[in-house]
Amino acid sequence: MTPAPARRPGHRTFAGAFVTVSPLSAARHGDDLFSALGGSERADLWTWMADGPFPDRAAFQALLATRQDGGDPLFFALIDAATARAAGYAALMRIDAANGVVEIGHVMFGPLARRAGATEALFLLASHVFDDLGYRRLEWKCDDRNAASKRAALRFGFRPEGVFRQHMIVKGGNRDTAWFALLDHQWPARKAAMKAWLAAENFDADGRQKTPLARAG
Repeated sequence: MTPAPARRPGHRTFAGAFVTVSPLSAARHGDDLFSALGGSERADLWTWMADGPFPDRAAFQALLATRQDGGDPLFFALIDAATARAAGYAALMRIDAANGVVEIGHVMFGPLARRAGATEALFLLASHVFDDLGYRRLEWKCDDRNAASKRAALRFGFRPEGVFRQHMIVKGGNRDTAWFALLDHQWPARKAAMKAWLAAENFDADGRQKTPLARAG
């Protein structure tokens, strides 16, 4: 049987216990996001990104303005539930509804973003992609030297698929790109594992996890 085409994602909000994922707005989220991601003291966050860093507030606001209305990439602000402040952003991109393939990228979390919130944000987006829209494949890509991003991909349940050598030129230098993917038939087990990890009883009174989220087998 030929798989049915997936539906394209749109601008909508997803609310969780730790984070709300909301369409990116330069006006509403700009100040919070600059505090979380901008300034010279945050330059290291942009090491592996194609753009940035942004020591200047105006330049960062201009970046957000170009991203808030796009359909691909489709950007979302990640708003911490405890503070009601935007603590990062992510995008659904390279949207191929006909083949049921989409990538999550441009993932940026500021230092104040709690791990539970980051995990829940990815959970909410993956749930939307697989459960609501019918995608077959969710991709994650990063610079092969970005060890933290590769660890995060494995922790969230993405499987490594290899390295595309000399894939891109980023900031004047070569980028070998590590590819990861999570498939629709893998999602139910991963969804259950993430829901169990995000459950209130898995956190103590200080918000520390009791049982870690295991990597996918």
